[in-house]
Amino acid sequence: MGINTYILLTILGCGLVTWLSRVIPFILVKNFVLPTNLIKLLSFVPVAIMTALVIQNILIFKIGSWPSVNWLNFGAAIPTIISAFISKSLLIIVIIGIISMALLRFIL
Repeated sequence: MGINTYILLTILGCGLVTWLSRVIPFILVKNFVLPTNLIKLLSFVPVAIMTALVIQNILIFKIGSWPSVNWLNFGAAIPTIISAFISKSLLIIVIIGIISMALLRFIL
């Protein structure tokens, strides 16, 4: 097997595993009734994931020291978070975030 075939099979295998890991939970949940408490718990997952992603980009982590702030990302996050509270529209949030970061990079 040549290197190109190996790479192609690896990419296809990774794609299949990724696709299955996203589709199988929907198939399983479709056939079962989940308890109300579990549904309430699962409703917090998107918020927790987004918070983790935002904090990871705002703070700079170095081993052996306290986290420091990435001021450029923090500056872009403020108008983006404000637009999220006001609009609650993903499209507007993304556009404000992109414009904020672009303006800050242009200015600084």
